[in-house]
Amino acid sequence: MSELFYLKECSSTNDEIPGFLLYENADFIGLHTFNQTQGRGQYGNRWTSAAGQNVAYTLAARVSNFRLPDSLFNYYTAGLIRSFLANLTGLPVTIKWPNDIILKGKKIVGILIEKKKINQNNYYIIGAGFNVLQDTFEDISTAGSLLTQTGNHFELDAFTHQLHRFLTENLMHPPSAREILEDFNAHLFRRNEISVFEIEKERQNGIIRYADEHGSLWIELEKTGLQSFYHKEVKLLY
Repeated sequence: MSELFYLKECSSTNDEIPGFLLYENADFIGLHTFNQTQGRGQYGNRWTSAAGQNVAYTLAARVSNFRLPDSLFNYYTAGLIRSFLANLTGLPVTIKWPNDIILKGKKIVGILIEKKKINQNNYYIIGAGFNVLQDTFEDISTAGSLLTQTGNHFELDAFTHQLHRFLTENLMHPPSAREILEDFNAHLFRRNEISVFEIEKERQNGIIRYADEHGSLWIELEKTGLQSFYHKEVKLLY
């Protein structure tokens, strides 16, 4: 069982979702808005969104329903969102580690997953900002939207309901840890390609080899060879 709620405007769907966790029998509670004013991204970054053009969506899922480590739950969620957009557009969609979604070289989705205890239950709070109809991004050269990357106009309400249904149906039946990891790596952005990375304010070339089950990214660097990185220890420049 799942529920999906709508707010005309809010600061952050991740911050607002606890007020909707009143349905004890629901496995998933979703919340969305088309006007999020103070969205948050990974590591405290701001996620800005044009009103009426994009979707801010949060899904609360009880931790007790899953037997996956947090890192693999994150991978699986990113993989599902990737699959949804690939099915929707008919185009190759990739995941920029750890969980940005890339379409034709541009970031169209940012994901923030938090773990919170609310009303005596532990929840995964899955927040995702989808650039859908926005066509300009000021000085953010790496950002795009479904509109800019496909030329198609998607109706926001229908898009969100399709997304919610896809996620809740698939999250109920996760595959094995091995399959999750294999799928994540199979769709890893710029894997096995020469790329430029920024590490401790120094740039050097390297090749992304794989992400591991602990949430780390392994990169073969031109100067130091194969190394693992976690969180904000490395930045891919693209």
